Parts: sequence; C-alpha cells; structure tokens
Amino acid sequence: MREQIRSTTILSVRRDGAVALGGDGQVTIGNTVAKQDAVKIRKLSGGKVLAGFAGSAADAFALIERFEKKLGEHPDNLRRAAIELAKDWRTDRMLRRLEAMLVVADSQCSLIVGGGGDVIEPSDGIAAIGSGGAFAASAAKALLAHSPLAASAIVEASLRIAGEVCIYTNQQIKVETL
Repeated sequence: MREQIRSTTILSVRRDGAVALGGDGQVTIGNTVAKQDAVKIRKLSGGKVLAGFAGSAADAFALIERFEKKLGEHPDNLRRAAIELAKDWRTDRMLRRLEAMLVVADSQCSLIVGGGGDVIEPSDGIAAIGSGGAFAASAAKALLAHSPLAASAIVEASLRIAGEVCIYTNQQIKVETL
C-alpha cells in the first residue's frame, strides 16, 4: 500500500481591492517530513492570476498546466476557465484520477477548484485548501474581522498560525499578491 502523502496549506484572502495567496513549504510522507521548502503557488497568465495547489505534486502540475491552457482559451475570464477545467476534470478518465485541488484568484474573484466538478467562490473572500486549510481559514477569518492588516499580512500570519497547530504545515511560507 502506498503511504499517503500529506502536504500543504494554501490560503487566499481578499481585502480592500487586493488579493493575496500563500502556501507553506512542507511535504510529508507518512509521519516523515520529506521536504520543507516546496513552492506550491504560482503566478499565471502574465502575472494576472495566482494559483496554489494541494495534493500530489505531479497531479497538481498537470492541473495547473491544463488550467493555463483554459486561461489562454478564455483570457480575462477566470470563472469560465475554472469551470471548463472542472468539467474536463470530472469527465476525462485520466483527469478523474488526479488527487489535487487548486485555489485560483485574479483581481475579481477567488475560486476553489476540485476534481468532483467543484468550482466554489467563497462569499467571504477566504479560500483555503490542504491539510492545514481549515486552521489557516479560521485564523484569517479572525484577523479579517478584528485587525486592519492587509491581505498579504493576513495570509502570512494565518499560515504561521496553521503551522503552529497542523503537523502537516510548516513556517516556510511564500505569499504572492495582486
């Protein structure tokens, strides 16, 4: 039996017209940290779109590659590109086996994209996936409600909090903003 690979906390926060997306660097196989400084977020579409992934790295890279193609087919329409990816992901035999999720964001919206055909736009501007996603989202909700911090500072602080609570999340954090 293949040991389960657990990794990643990805978080996106919107505030005051800005969006930030960040991720930690930990990859864990079973109860062993295999890598501490993995980069799981990317800028796409000439720097106009942020994307972060959780799950199998090979699967996530395959999805990001497909998503970039969808962005090329539907320029300046993140929702449409995400929906088209989700439709392919759900109906294509090879894609259906991929074990990963994406958070994507542009200046207009943030989306969680999953293999079950899910395209979710969080109503509060907070999108989180991965092993520590719920921890980071909880911290971000509190910071949004009770601090004047910018989106990027909320993402970084929330990921650090998740890293203190979730054994699959570390403090090697990378944050990108739009």
